Amino acid sequence: MSRTPNACLLCGAPLRYYEREREFECAVCHKHFPANADCENGHFVCDGCHEAQGVAVIREVCLSSCERDPVALMYSIMELPAIYMHGPEHHILVGAALLSAYRNSGGALDWPDALEEMIRRGQKVPGGTCGFWGCCGAAVSAGMFVSIAAGATPLSGEAWGLANRMTALALDRIGSLGGPRCCKRDSFTAVLAAIEFSEQHLGVRMEAPEQVTCSFFPENAQCLGRRCPYHPRNTKYVQ
Repeated sequence: MSRTPNACLLCGAPLRYYEREREFECAVCHKHFPANADCENGHFVCDGCHEAQGVAVIREVCLSSCERDPVALMYSIMELPAIYMHGPEHHILVGAALLSAYRNSGGALDWPDALEEMIRRGQKVPGGTCGFWGCCGAAVSAGMFVSIAAGATPLSGEAWGLANRMTALALDRIGSLGGPRCCKRDSFTAVLAAIEFSEQHLGVRMEAPEQVTCSFFPENAQCLGRRCPYHPRNTKYVQ
């Protein structure tokens, strides 16, 4: 599969979304799944096949990174061919970059088990949740980061509250920007919110960029342009 802008990974045709789930056969693994999208030529790629190469890259880079800025770490992974413009791999990437930078900034983690737990949890969040669940996977991933860092379970007290507050904060900021979805915009927003949250509530200060400038906008047919705070027209980016 190749990295095609905002389109089918097999043929490059635009995707089409359905309000109600249908059953599709994955064109890669040939297993059947309920889903809400295929391409205009009828191709469907399941979440597992879509994110497989990306998960391997996320694991490899995060395990070896000494980066204390989770945005910089995430951005470097996004530039690799295995990470597509949109897709469920971002539901892992956000939390993985945060956990890695958190550890490198002095946060206590059972590493690398914490990263593997993030991957397991992130893989359970299906693609399209931002529109179909009203709960963007990037925000959920940030909540998973806090849950893992704070050791939260459904029976926890303060840690339970912190994880939910993190997700709520990220969702509020993502939702305030409006749609359509953009996995890059939503991921930047969630991670920036988590950097602030970590310092305020977990006592670990990660590094943060002075500004985030997106170079992925040509791959997104639904880019918000000037409405996006990371678009080059709103920053000092020079091509």
